Amino acid sequence: MNIRDFVKGQRKIHGLTQVDLARKAGVGLRFIRELEQGKRTLRMDKVNQVLQLFGKTLGPVDWRPEENAVINGKEKE
Repeated sequence: MNIRDFVKGQRKIHGLTQVDLARKAGVGLRFIRELEQGKRTLRMDKVNQVLQLFGKTLGPVDWRPEENAVINGKEKE
């Protein structure tokens, strides 16, 4: 699941409009609209403000299978 779908889904589960969510998170309505539309460049601090309302935060995640991970140009052993 991506952030866009998560935020939109959580907003609907909690019965919030985009305006409500923007107000509660302390961000602008335009930011919420762009987030839910999947804009590829957003400020991480603002994304975290929104995610924290739902008990989440941005952070590093594994994006490759463990056996294919490369660290400092060398395959992980």
